Amino acid sequence: MGIGATAGVVAAGGIAVTSQASASEDDSTAPSAALVFDTDDFTELTETIADAAGVDHVVTYHFYKPRNYVTAPSDDTHQSLVVSVPMTIDGKAVDASHAPIVLANAVGGYMPSSVAKATGVGQAALEMGSMGGGTGGAPSGAPSGMPSGMPSDGPGGGGTGAINGMVNLAKLALAAGYVAVEPGTRGRSLTASDGTVYGTAPAVIVDLKAAVRYVRFNKNRIPGNTNRIVSTGTSAGGATSALLGASGDSPLYDRYLKEAGAAHASDAIFATGAWCPITDLEHADGAYEWNWGSSLTQSTGTVVDQSVSKALQAQFAEYQASLKLRGLNRYGSLTARNYDDYLLTTYMQPSATKYLAALPDSERTAYLAKNTFITWSGGKATFTWADYVTHVGTRKKATPAFDAFDLSAGENNEFGEGTVESRHFTAYSLKNDTTGITGRRLDSDVPEKLDLMNPMYHLVKKRNPSRSKHWWIRVGTNDSDTSHVISANLAAALDNLGDDVNHSFYWDQGHATNADPGDFIAWVAKVTGHKK
Repeated sequence: MGIGATAGVVAAGGIAVTSQASASEDDSTAPSAALVFDTDDFTELTETIADAAGVDHVVTYHFYKPRNYVTAPSDDTHQSLVVSVPMTIDGKAVDASHAPIVLANAVGGYMPSSVAKATGVGQAALEMGSMGGGTGGAPSGAPSGMPSGMPSDGPGGGGTGAINGMVNLAKLALAAGYVAVEPGTRGRSLTASDGTVYGTAPAVIVDLKAAVRYVRFNKNRIPGNTNRIVSTGTSAGGATSALLGASGDSPLYDRYLKEAGAAHASDAIFATGAWCPITDLEHADGAYEWNWGSSLTQSTGTVVDQSVSKALQAQFAEYQASLKLRGLNRYGSLTARNYDDYLLTTYMQPSATKYLAALPDSERTAYLAKNTFITWSGGKATFTWADYVTHVGTRKKATPAFDAFDLSAGENNEFGEGTVESRHFTAYSLKNDTTGITGRRLDSDVPEKLDLMNPMYHLVKKRNPSRSKHWWIRVGTNDSDTSHVISANLAAALDNLGDDVNHSFYWDQGHATNADPGDFIAWVAKVTGHKK
């Protein structure tokens, strides 16, 4: 069983005790009976945690050590989770029995994450290892050791429940009186002794679903409202958070969950937080070139191949038309022809306006003098798409950005299978392969794996009724790790289905930014109906 299969010696009230979890009569169905949460297996801890405004709070909480959330884990390091439950905040008792449960993942670059060494809240860690299609290239830009649900560059530096200047949503959730659950997950760099990869697609989403099932199965044992689970994640973690929200209870994952020994329970969640989600991978190359194709030079100084860029832009136009999406605020149909105007009027100009309006007059004047492409009139910022792209500067990625011709991208590794570490997942890149592959058909399992990893499959193609209905999506305007179309399409698809969508951009901010963590924490309370 590995980590936390049975309760060992634990600290409760300062006394070392030994406890064994027991299953009730309704827990008798395997494998769920082996996944009963031991309510006595905790350590009581006290920490000073700053809220999003930088105000310190003394939080006493019960920390439940790492335990497996499946009965057949691939190893003892990744498929486990920790739970933190607030007991008192600033000396006042907290009843978290009906509080929202924030599921804060630490996924980045589709790499493994682990809580095996966690001794307190907010310590889930991303394992960067070797980052590429076998050895190089990270898709997310996430830093080593990134703790749970942690977009970077939030205001207040270390004063916002932060580690290394990064917003720690698990800690902020705990300080707000919510229950924090931090799952470890398998990732693409994991390889067995025989050379078989076992953390590639769809392992990460299977693990997150299994973690949700574990929490739901343990209703009334794990404190918190299991009908009010809110997922968070950044970059690839934002993509998997969005996927978790979109794919709730989809039968597409059943055989994988059964193989892992997941609990017999729902894996649907109530609300989703996704920062800069890198998703819709099979169409991401075309979307990237549509967005950043006019930027001829990569941040490394490499000049990208314009013929490839143009071919991919043509593919994007066809794909976008097939979606038949309507923009937010009654914008109308979204096409490759009008998407620049849509992004400008719906996101970029409002983002710049909000930023500039918040500046003192002198600072605003100085900023506008430096950035003359912006017209500031009547308290609103306007500019052209071309000037905006020029303002952002060089693009982050090569072309193709995700399915590299030489299989060097991290996403190539994410679709590895068996003893093949990296594979193509688009017909275009396979056709233009530079590694010596002779076949011209994608491997037969790739189309299903793309569906398993793409939230758009569950929102456009299948329209999953068990999806999350509340969405918080954030991206930096200077983030060129993926196309802005990706998050905007996600938001439009959700909006078109009638879901509650809160999507905006942070002006002049890059990848993995969280500039309004306090607003997110307040949003969680609002959508879940939680009252302190």
